[in-house]
Amino acid sequence: MDDSQLIRYSRHILLPQIDLRGQDAILNSKILVIGCGGLGCAVAPLLAAAGVGYLTCVDDDKVDLSNLQRQTHYVYEDIGQFKVEVIKNFIHKQNQEVQVNIKTQRLSLNDLIILCKHHDLVIDCSDNLQTRQDINQAAFISKVPLIFGSALRFEGQLSVFDSRNPNSPCYACLFDGTDNGQDSCSFSGVFAPLVSIIGSMQVSEALKVILNVGDVFMGKLLHYNALNAQFDQIYFDRNPHCKICSH
Repeated sequence: MDDSQLIRYSRHILLPQIDLRGQDAILNSKILVIGCGGLGCAVAPLLAAAGVGYLTCVDDDKVDLSNLQRQTHYVYEDIGQFKVEVIKNFIHKQNQEVQVNIKTQRLSLNDLIILCKHHDLVIDCSDNLQTRQDINQAAFISKVPLIFGSALRFEGQLSVFDSRNPNSPCYACLFDGTDNGQDSCSFSGVFAPLVSIIGSMQVSEALKVILNVGDVFMGKLLHYNALNAQFDQIYFDRNPHCKICSH
């Protein structure tokens, strides 16, 4: 690190759990973010601020007026532009040291597998079951840790699935079924602060995985209810009949 980086990341370096070695690991990390809506809009800038060296952001959606209620890094002038392009421009102003790669198309399972293999971990910020299932399968095949988050109405969820660990469950151990198309913000609504709360927690878990510090939220599902500010933890094991990780 040069003098500018030592100053920029000094508050991290002061933490004994991170120090120079940990910050260097962050600077050399490669993270894949799928989805730049409510969760991804919170996740990507936080990763860049922390100094993640290389980010790939994937989203085929464009900024819409209804997004501005909760996706705080978009403004009125961004309406009609691809979300990933707006995020890339924001990160370039925020931290020019971060390399940002963007994808503006919906990716197939094979595309996701290839991308995962070129990153240290993937953060699922998507908003539909099929995409989450594909991300989970790609992460499992690629042996890349997956940070899962979701936010709907007033409730958020968070977990970490790490296929490098033979004891780790995967997303399909918990959620296996078909998408009814109704469980989305477009149909059900979402409380504005919720996406930033869950997104920030996803970044926290991602950095802990990169740094190999703390108790990573694996084998547990965190449920947050914003109406009563209550956090609940649900412990679960790998499903021996899971169609993804039991083979």
